[in-house]
Amino acid sequence: MEDYTKYKLKGTDELIPLLSDLDNIFVLACNKCFKEFETFDEPDCEKFVEFAKEQGKTVTGSLKVDFLCNKTQTLKKLQEAIPEGTENIFVISCGLGIQTIADACPLPVFAASNSLNYQGHHGMALTKKACDACAQCYLNITGGICPIVDCSKSLLNGQCGGAKNGKCEVDPNKDCAWEKIQQRLAAQGRLDELKNQPVQLRDYSKVNFKVINEYVKSVREARLDGYYGGVHPSEKKELAEHIPLVRFPEPDTVVIPLSQHAGAPANPIVAVGDTVAVGQKIGEIAGFISANVHSSVSGTVVAVEPRLHPTQGREVMSVVIKSDGKNTLHESVKPRKPLEELTPDEIVDLVNESGIVGMGGAGFPTYVKLKPGKPIDAVLLNGCECEPLLTADHRVLLEYADDVIYGLKAVMKAVAAPKGIIVIEDNKPDAIELMQAKVEGMEGIEVAVARTKYPQGAEKMLIKRVLGKQVPSGGLPADVGAVVCNVSTVKAISDAIKTGMPLIERVVTVTGEKIANPGNFIVKIGTSAKELIDYCGGIVGDYAEVKAGGPMMGFLLPDLNVPIIKGSNGLICIESDISTEVSCIKCGRCVDVCPMELKPLYFSKLADAEDWLGMKERNVMDCIECRSCEYICSSKIPLVSKIKAGKNAIRGMK
Repeated sequence: MEDYTKYKLKGTDELIPLLSDLDNIFVLACNKCFKEFETFDEPDCEKFVEFAKEQGKTVTGSLKVDFLCNKTQTLKKLQEAIPEGTENIFVISCGLGIQTIADACPLPVFAASNSLNYQGHHGMALTKKACDACAQCYLNITGGICPIVDCSKSLLNGQCGGAKNGKCEVDPNKDCAWEKIQQRLAAQGRLDELKNQPVQLRDYSKVNFKVINEYVKSVREARLDGYYGGVHPSEKKELAEHIPLVRFPEPDTVVIPLSQHAGAPANPIVAVGDTVAVGQKIGEIAGFISANVHSSVSGTVVAVEPRLHPTQGREVMSVVIKSDGKNTLHESVKPRKPLEELTPDEIVDLVNESGIVGMGGAGFPTYVKLKPGKPIDAVLLNGCECEPLLTADHRVLLEYADDVIYGLKAVMKAVAAPKGIIVIEDNKPDAIELMQAKVEGMEGIEVAVARTKYPQGAEKMLIKRVLGKQVPSGGLPADVGAVVCNVSTVKAISDAIKTGMPLIERVVTVTGEKIANPGNFIVKIGTSAKELIDYCGGIVGDYAEVKAGGPMMGFLLPDLNVPIIKGSNGLICIESDISTEVSCIKCGRCVDVCPMELKPLYFSKLADAEDWLGMKERNVMDCIECRSCEYICSSKIPLVSKIKAGKNAIRGMK
């Protein structure tokens, strides 16, 4: 069975005569079908450009667009991309994309994919239906207007004569497709092409429509496999996933914020002039939801003052330490009892004392997770790392596999869970193979392979995917018998038990198309982000932006003079987003991709009206801020910013 969400290039026997009288070609290709996201870029654009040049044609340029049938975003990109001197546009997509361009562009538009001999694919976007999967595409001879779906009678050889004032006699609200076809071809000077066409006969034996409909249904079901919604942005993990971990050079000075976690900032317990050692506590827990903070270097405290935070966008109280370069260990840093001898309470206390928090980015104090107060059936170890570009957790799995498993066992013992499941997305086959070999024969521990989809790593999505359980609105994983931890978090727990070292360093990926030399580094907490960027060769070219974290949920860093903190899994240098917000066109795509099954388009409208109660009633507090809605938004509305504003307002309500 063919994949009906895709398309195929025409064969050379059709492309050669099609190109024979045409030149100065711009090539436009659909790179992602909305209903079936793939991890790779479609290769057809490059193949066709190369073929056209071999035929002696001038290619003025090319452009790949995700979801070509998304008219709003496509037209904006097209206006900026087509150079002067272009005479013809060749489109590589299903019929939906070809019609979108033909409707909007005054230049002649030709289909480089699909054909009268065509045996298959059609699009599945959520636009008005414009492709009937007839397997006999007529768009090249009708100016990009489909006679099958646009003509009420599906006439192939001209109008019936029944149109009145340009409207169809069958449907008075519908324009006569054949009048539109003739007007367009006349405007492009191509009317003779239509007159010279032989009589077309539709072959109804080409496609079994029942089979197609069943297949399309199955594809849609697979699209929602595991959990509702989700997207699959281009991953670009190949930039750094193959690069082994190296230890970043010792920083001269570290800036250690006392707020690196969810909840209350730690209270400083050192003063200017104090001498500190590696692993020494410098900030003490200030409430149930809080975390201890430790020195990552030995040296002298030179300031205890507000400094800019990398994710909060404001200054927070921080301890600034001048390193002496000796890395003298504090007396408290020593191995604990073997795991077999530790009680669950001792494990929880050690995790608390070591200042360990969720290292996937959220920063929730881990010791709180280890006191669920409810029976736990399974501990899920999140090795998905579903954010594009980031590869820190991938390298931890490959280079610290034994420590990851040791930390998982500690968490299982702490919460009395009979089962531990290491969940890894299928785009990390080397990590899957290694971990499966490591856990073979281990009682209660297994590896689960998840189909790659963002935001797989969100704990509610992970639970639904692996355990088939739905965390209730406003609930916690413990409500369905689960605890979820990041792989780097359990690695830190392993270190705390084996060596007594609290959380003072972590793995950080520095990557992106705008970074000179990507890499994966073991970095001490408090190290300057600017030092890491400079160490990797700096930013290449103009129009770049740096984010702490991934491109989806990361935080823009307008100032690089900020420290690496416990939740800093990456620094990415990427192309600046220069898109402009326009009015919502109610395409519904944000609803289709929201993994929490919310309706983000309403949040935008309600936030603009400052209707915070309305946002609350539509369950905005359930939003995990994954940015899937913003990624897919046709109008480039900053939905997450508006959602955050609504949440903050709701929290401030009495």
